Amino acid sequence: MPEKIPRALTVAGSDSGGGAGVQADLKTFTVLGVYGLSVLTSVTAQNTLEVSALLDLPEQFVGAQFDAVMNDIGCEAAKLGMLSNEKIIKTVAEKIDLYRIEKLVVDPVMSSKGGTALLKNSTELLKKEILPRALIVTPNIPEAEILSSASISNISDMKTAAEKIHLLGAKTVLIKGGHLEKDLPAVDIFFDGETFEELVSERIETNNTHGTGCTLSAAVCAFLAKGIPLRHSLKNSKVFVTGAIKNSLKIGKGHGPLKHFWKT
Repeated sequence: MPEKIPRALTVAGSDSGGGAGVQADLKTFTVLGVYGLSVLTSVTAQNTLEVSALLDLPEQFVGAQFDAVMNDIGCEAAKLGMLSNEKIIKTVAEKIDLYRIEKLVVDPVMSSKGGTALLKNSTELLKKEILPRALIVTPNIPEAEILSSASISNISDMKTAAEKIHLLGAKTVLIKGGHLEKDLPAVDIFFDGETFEELVSERIETNNTHGTGCTLSAAVCAFLAKGIPLRHSLKNSKVFVTGAIKNSLKIGKGHGPLKHFWKT
């Protein structure tokens, strides 16, 4: 009998430049040894400099993709990325319940690296419908500030924000510290509702960080799909992403992508 490969699902937008979104997620899944499935929510005309156009897919078609892959193939874990409007958010929430997806990683994508808004006036619905379904939510500092309605300038602020986000219903929270001042260490804060853990890595000076958040959440999803416990999945993902940043690619004229296949 052939070996059964773990399956991971990404529900996210497409990045035509290949550095973030579904493209980054599928690269991550492949490199980490899981079979990647995808549900596209939006498509973008995007490169390393900007998002020049964005088109949301009809929520019925988002739902049809979900049904197609889950009814036939299924998944051991899933991650959510760009959910750009209320209709898509509601549809995805319904499908998560329908298919009883418990290992759910939520990357609350709100803007592109260049600042283009990718979540249109739907933050409150994201809090209500998506966060309570999450095993873990992985905001960066700007996203955590919006979700927690609190400003963040240091590690203590990150912990306070993590507590507030946890109260919104997510089982666990990981706030990524990459946006802290450069003289501070690269620290992510994990909170499980009772205790905090600091995940520290070296701070790498590079302009080529496009897709970092997508890649981290996809890596966590991949490790969870393989049956690895959450805390170990987080630590493994940090190692993977740090290596991908350290070996990042100078492609294009703006923020280049990570090198997802840095180990090969």
